[in-house]
Amino acid sequence: MEKQKDVVQKVIDYIEKNLEEELDLDHIAEKAGYSKFYLNRIFTEYTGITIHKYLQNRRLTVAAERLVKTDKPIIEIAYDAGYDTQQSFSYAFKQAYLYPPKVYRDMGVFLPVQKQISISYAYIFNYYRHTTRIKEIAA
Repeated sequence: MEKQKDVVQKVIDYIEKNLEEELDLDHIAEKAGYSKFYLNRIFTEYTGITIHKYLQNRRLTVAAERLVKTDKPIIEIAYDAGYDTQQSFSYAFKQAYLYPPKVYRDMGVFLPVQKQISISYAYIFNYYRHTTRIKEIAA
């Protein structure tokens, strides 16, 4: 169990160090030395979110901060966040932040949609959520 927790923490650290690199589940699993299915399963178990969703949300969070704190063109921020087009970035951004990137920038307030996960907190939260659900089912 402790080994899995360490693996998940290493994956989080790797993602955080390489947010602007071309990353996907296959690449991350290869670096970690595990199958993508196993790695995604234990990551989700410990964090409550898939690797893909965590990576996407972290990139959108960094993009949101850059929108508010820099004058960098939106298309550059989109490319830095791993999107091929401004349209696909705008769609994903609006799904996460409820506003298109331009409107969000004009509002001038940065709120992170996904902070870096802390394994201890995420595991305790998921354990509590899981045991509460079991009690509801048993009742």
